[in-house]
Amino acid sequence: MPLNQQQIAEFRSTLLEMKQDIDERQESNDMFGLNRGHYHESMGELSSYDNHPADEGTDLYEREKDVALHQHQDYELENIEAALQAIENGTYGKCLTCQQDIPIERLEALPSTLYCKEHSLDQTISTNRPIEEGVFMPPFGKFAMDGQDETVAFDAEDSWQEVAQWGTSETPSDFEIPSESYHDTFMDYDDNVGYVEDYENFVGTDIEGKNITIYPTEKHQKYEEALDEEGIMTTFGDLPAFEHDPYVEDNRSKEE
Repeated sequence: MPLNQQQIAEFRSTLLEMKQDIDERQESNDMFGLNRGHYHESMGELSSYDNHPADEGTDLYEREKDVALHQHQDYELENIEAALQAIENGTYGKCLTCQQDIPIERLEALPSTLYCKEHSLDQTISTNRPIEEGVFMPPFGKFAMDGQDETVAFDAEDSWQEVAQWGTSETPSDFEIPSESYHDTFMDYDDNVGYVEDYENFVGTDIEGKNITIYPTEKHQKYEEALDEEGIMTTFGDLPAFEHDPYVEDNRSKEE
């Protein structure tokens, strides 16, 4: 049903009140301080010389927030003025796209709208995201290659681990109850660096993998102690002494 004159008058009064409210807020907050130049001016600062970088970042964030709020209010004001102009033109209450009557329930909820629900301009949800998210997606975004074909390449996660061992914001001094070991404060501290398996530190072979030589080292001793503690012959489990290459032989027997 089209709007009658009384309903149009009520909506016009509501729109004028909304416009006056926005005008008064912008005047009282001095347009969010945007009439001034650099944000230092709005805070009474002359320069950044004696400010901590973190304080500078906070101030800049607040300035960006003021800009966003101001743009939002300007957008609201433009819609209100467009709705008032539609009342003057006699087109208020009809969708600009389909020319159908806008339900009164929608107008009561959003008096400044000029579109029905089906043709609203705000239906599209933007998928544009800050470019930084392409780097910082957990864990470490597209630069984390640990789960790709068991790669051992030095990636972004490895870079972080290398830096984290020298201290982060979660060092023992930052906890009420400190960790027993500093290593517990950063992840994967015990990852092998420069090798894959522990036995690579003390096993020597020729180019064909033969002539195995064991070099007695501290790492070899710890490796043997760990196996003895678990009661196994290798980290892969117990292997019968006569099976020099059991996995290959198993595959061959299956093929036969």
